[in-house]
Amino acid sequence: MTSELDRTRPVWRQVAAIITARIADGDYPVGTRVPSVVELSAEFGIASSTAQKALAHLKSEGLIRAEVGLGSFVAERSEG
Repeated sequence: MTSELDRTRPVWRQVAAIITARIADGDYPVGTRVPSVVELSAEFGIASSTAQKALAHLKSEGLIRAEVGLGSFVAERSEG
């Protein structure tokens, strides 16, 4: 399920936006694992560093949390 990315805009931001939308839509419910760097690289045809940047952004926004050796998971969102 690859999405066409606009190569004139920062690709990591587009990937982060797609993952954010999937979380909002319930495709990735709270507590479920989000795709790894390798999986994102394969799905979107991007470099590992780009996928890492997208995941780092999602983590900084509080949307995901990383567990060493396990991966990244959708974080609990505080309403309000």
